[in-house]
Amino acid sequence: MYLHIGDDSCIRDSDVIGIFDLEVTTTMKTTGDFLHISQEEGFTVSAVNRGEMPKSFILADTQGVSRVYISPVSTATLCKRFEANKRKRILR
Repeated sequence: MYLHIGDDSCIRDSDVIGIFDLEVTTTMKTTGDFLHISQEEGFTVSAVNRGEMPKSFILADTQGVSRVYISPVSTATLCKRFEANKRKRILR
């Protein structure tokens, strides 16, 4: 199943490693450094439209390639979507 992360962007929920709140995590130097390096090295993908504020980032591994997806969707909403996908998968 897929997880909608904003701006018509979706990723496979099975590729998700973690969902993180930008406001909380960027106050830590290590996370800030990680995001900066991932952007410099081309591993960051933005799902944020112009004028929107990024609220979260999703760390995912797609076929052995790590990506950081910047999203305008809150971590609470992303987690709810992720859990709903898990429930749907169990019911099948």
